[in-house]
Amino acid sequence: MTHLWVRAEQRDNEQRVGIMPDGAAALLRAGFAVTVEQSATRAIATERYAEAGCQIAPQGGWTTAPDDAIIFGLKELPEDGTPLTHRHIMFGHAFKGQPAGRELLRRFKAGGGALYDIEYLVDPAGRRVAAFGYWAGFAGAAISLLAFATQPKEMDAVGVFQGSETLISRVSGALAGRKPSVLIIGAGGRVGAGAGDLCDRLGLPITRWDIAETAHGGPFPEVLEHDVFVNAIFAQPGVPVFVPASAADAPRNLKVIGDVACDPTAVYSPIKVYDRTTSWAQPTLRVAKSPLLDVMAIDNLPSLLPQESSEDFAAQLLPSLMTLDRIDDGVWGRAAGFFREHAEEAEINL
Repeated sequence: MTHLWVRAEQRDNEQRVGIMPDGAAALLRAGFAVTVEQSATRAIATERYAEAGCQIAPQGGWTTAPDDAIIFGLKELPEDGTPLTHRHIMFGHAFKGQPAGRELLRRFKAGGGALYDIEYLVDPAGRRVAAFGYWAGFAGAAISLLAFATQPKEMDAVGVFQGSETLISRVSGALAGRKPSVLIIGAGGRVGAGAGDLCDRLGLPITRWDIAETAHGGPFPEVLEHDVFVNAIFAQPGVPVFVPASAADAPRNLKVIGDVACDPTAVYSPIKVYDRTTSWAQPTLRVAKSPLLDVMAIDNLPSLLPQESSEDFAAQLLPSLMTLDRIDDGVWGRAAGFFREHAEEAEINL
């Protein structure tokens, strides 16, 4: 029997979950075993999973879960260096040259486990089967515009919003009638769609770019002509540099960069004016003072809207979860191939 073990997220400010109680019930009806860890912070109450028929385990119990259990979470595991013996479904951030990713792959190699990275769960055409991208773009654009509205001061801490309408109201009030120009690169994807919808709701002037507008490889002086730039491009080999390091000191209108893709340590990050993510406590990083330039690079933006983003993501992923009993095939087999390839490369380069 295939056993899915849904772990509690242990990262601060992370309330999302990748499966809803009705999805867990569907897996149970299909003959799966489902265990859900207790969590006081998850957007969906643990009791709802118990009512659906799931077994309930203590928070952090995945470390002693049966060897054949497939551990399902979203964000990173505790960085304690222990070997990882289970198969894990999660956002690993380990396949694009990230230093922390190399350590994660080392732990999997040491323990004999495997990583099924959610970013690399793809269909035969290479399209992701599930993503939080829409809500990342929606929230990322919102926080970037709040940063613009706050200047010349730096932003205060942010927290969970009760829903998208609340967030829209907050941004509209902060802008107080101002209409900053916004450039979205990657406007044709999920992230770009979310960012664009947020800006449309606020009636802002938007320039939408996608592959055709960036195919020449740069430079892209138009980025500096807008007030706010939202990067919605998934960092990967071949992505051009949209904001070079020299932009920090260049003449420009650009005041805020919202790097929703948020891979500053990746070797092919398209934003070169910053080198670390930001946080809920400090949402922006000031990279230039004259003229001002702030970067928003929060790496769990959908958690600002945990209920809506979880429901959306879980609905996308459930059809693939229903095939976990054939984990060597299809979307899971392709993800395993990505893991083996990069684990071998990491071993060579350690």
